[in-house]
Formats: sequence, C-alpha cells, structure tokens
Amino acid sequence: MLLTKYTLLYAMVLMLVALGGAFSEHSGVINIALEGTMTIGGLVGVLVLVVLPPGTPAFTVVLVSVLAAGLAGIIYTTLLAFASVNLKADQTIGGTALNLLATALAVVIVRRFNSGTQSAKLSYNNEPFLYNIGGLTVNIFLFIGIALLIIAIVVMYKTRFGLRLRACGEHPQAADSVGINVYKMRWSGVLISGFLGGIGGFAYIVPAVQTWNFEVGVAGMGFLALAVMIFGQWKPGRIFFAAMFFAVFKALANIADSTFLVALGWPKEIYNMMPFIASMVILAFTSKKSRAPKAEGIPYDKGSR
Repeated sequence: MLLTKYTLLYAMVLMLVALGGAFSEHSGVINIALEGTMTIGGLVGVLVLVVLPPGTPAFTVVLVSVLAAGLAGIIYTTLLAFASVNLKADQTIGGTALNLLATALAVVIVRRFNSGTQSAKLSYNNEPFLYNIGGLTVNIFLFIGIALLIIAIVVMYKTRFGLRLRACGEHPQAADSVGINVYKMRWSGVLISGFLGGIGGFAYIVPAVQTWNFEVGVAGMGFLALAVMIFGQWKPGRIFFAAMFFAVFKALANIADSTFLVALGWPKEIYNMMPFIASMVILAFTSKKSRAPKAEGIPYDKGSR
C-alpha cells in the first residue's frame, strides 16, 4: 500500500512538470528551469496555506493554494521567456541561472516570513489534500494530474493552438510564413510550462509531509522530470508511463525501512539515488532514438530565412 501511495504521488509530480517541459520545448524553448519553477510554485502555495485563516473550507484551501502555485510558476517563467524569446539569450544558461536563483530566493523569503530567524522551514496542514479510498491514502493531485493530462493531450493534438505550437518548435520560419506569431507561441509554451511546473512543485511538497525545509529546494525532482520528458519522447501519453516508471524507483526510498527491503541491508541513500541512476542508464541507451523538436534551443530571428 505504501509503495502504491508514494508511486502515485511522485508519478503525478513528475508527469505534471514533464508535461510543462514538453509544452515549452514544443514551442522551441528549452526549459532547464523546471527545478526552480517547482521551488517557487511550492513556496507560494505553502505560504498561501500558512496565511489562510483557520476554518477556511477545504475546497477553498485547495483551489486557492493550487492556483497560487500555478500563478507563481507563470510569473517566474516570464524571466525565462523574456530572456529566451525577446533577448535571444542562451536558453540553457538562463534556465540554470533561474534554478540557482529559486532556492536562494525561497530561503530568503521564508526566513523573512519567520521573523528574520535562520529557519528556512514552514509547517502547514495538508489534510485538505488527502483522501482515503479503500484503505489507500491518495491526494487531490492524483485527480488534478489526470485531468491536466487529458487536457494536455487534447490541446497538443486536437486544437489549432497545439498544431501552431508544435509548428513553432519544428520549423518556425515556415510557421511565420503562414501568419503564425512565433514569439507569441513561444511565450505561451513557456508560460504553460510555468503553470504546470508550479503546481508540480506544490504537489511534491504538500501531500507527503507537513513541514518543508526550503534549503533543499525540491531535491532534484525538476531534473528528474526532464529525464521523464525525454524518455516520454515529448508526448503526453508516453510521459505519463515514463513518470510511473521513474516514480517506482523514487518511492522505494520512502519504504526503505520496510521488512523486505531491510532484509537486503542496503542504506536508504542507495534508494534515494536509484531514480537518478535509472535516468542516466535509460537515457544512455535511448537518447540516440530520441526525436526532440528540431528548432528547440534555437532563438528565432524574424529577419532570417
């Protein structure tokens, strides 16, 4: 039961963030800043939880905090969009800078929130997010994640917007020649990734524990989501199954003290490393067959042909 609980939790987190990365890269912008976006989204969502008055209805708590996390992700990724689309800066360097900034910013804000103490921890009540179904504890992000997955598939493959977004990531000059605003579509892709990444960061922090130390950011989950995105071939359906696969390895660390794992005699740190080791091994064998959007990472210049 515990393995299932944590697998579903981590799968939804990885899927949401990887979907965000896919939208950004389909538009032509590499979003390395998923880790930082998760941190900022999680921070703002938790701050909303802390400041909401006692007695607030559970539905309102969930709705307001989730939307706040998503909005925070959008605002934070505007920095990446502006640098990458308008300034034509190197997208990898810009994303890395935002990752470094996010954790430092989160620590400063939390310490200020804690009246200038050196503590970067926040405590909150996560009960409104948890449900018991047939003896299995699940969280609201399971349902949010499935809903957003369906929406992502429809938007990506069944709408004019999705077709235009993918065109901008494959051949922006051709897209521009038929009247598609490449700059606008790339901004849209990055902001969608910010929304999903912010919610993903909140989904990672809140359901599992009731106290979070923001000095650790989101402990590398954003980078693992990048591996999920690549392993899932930038396609929402495949990303879902890739997220489930990596989530099993991630969940093992949470049940390392269970009877059958204790018998192996391995330290818990081994299980913490497993998802990252698995990502390196899998990507080493599959990266040659990966087909990323052709124009990702290449700044678009309207004047060039």
